Amino acid sequence: MSAPQTNIEKQHRRHRGPIVGMIVVVLGVGLGYLWWVSYEVAQSNPPQGSETQIDGRTGEEVAPTY
Repeated sequence: MSAPQTNIEKQHRRHRGPIVGMIVVVLGVGLGYLWWVSYEVAQSNPPQGSETQIDGRTGEEVAPTY
């Protein structure tokens, strides 16, 4: 069964607000997620001894090259 009276323009006007609202919510959640990830990365502690490099073949410490 199809709808007895379909008025595309009327439906377009009625659905514009909810669709814009959904887009705003999705963008807000995406920006919040990116903010949260960047905050966590900025607050993290780097691994201890990250300046020391180990030669994979011999297991000896190698002086870092800058």
